[in-house]
Amino acid sequence: MSVSTHVLDSVLGRPAAGMTVQLLRGSTVLAEGVTDADGRARLADGDTEAGPHRVVFGTGEWFAAQDRETFYPSVTLEFSVVDPAAHHHVPLLLAPFAFSTYRGS
Repeated sequence: MSVSTHVLDSVLGRPAAGMTVQLLRGSTVLAEGVTDADGRARLADGDTEAGPHRVVFGTGEWFAAQDRETFYPSVTLEFSVVDPAAHHHVPLLLAPFAFSTYRGS
């Protein structure tokens, strides 16, 4: 399984560079990273177990570093891995008081 993400600041219309991101299965941290200048992070390559996984975004720290207020100290997105060999892209569209996501490709 490969897992990647892309975080976009929907208020400013630009990538959310420098945000910490973790990939977890249960309480085990499988990978950690920081979004690059384009707001992207690749978190895993290779097979893993099927089942629920989580991506946790460090939104509070990211907004604080920009001296911006946010309602969300972190955003956690849980998703199911059905095919451990498949690529899973978990994007985040972010604003200080709202967020959305979708199954990416």
